[in-house]
Formats: sequence, C-alpha cells, structure tokens
Amino acid sequence: MSTITQMKCACVPCLCVIPIAEAIKKDDKYYCSQACAEGHVDGKGCGHRGCNC
Repeated sequence: MSTITQMKCACVPCLCVIPIAEAIKKDDKYYCSQACAEGHVDGKGCGHRGCNC
C-alpha cells in the first residue's frame, strides 16, 4: 500500500506539486502558498519559479 505524500496545489491555474506536510490547508484543500489559498485576492501569484498563477 502506498501513501500519497505530494499533490498538485488546489489552485486551478497553479502548476505546483507540493509535499502535503508543507502545504497550507484551507477548506479541506491543500495549497502551495498563502496567495493561492486566498484566491489571489491581491493579484499576487504563488511566487514559485515556472508558475504563472
């Protein structure tokens, strides 16, 4: 039996795959950054290289 340790950020346009242990959990979803978790309310992206969310 395998255990999932990483998953894609729950922010739809985000490309990040993140360790679940380091993710920001909000509403039972996992995000790579506070900006993604808040729905980019300030227009700021997640800040990870190669991602344009």
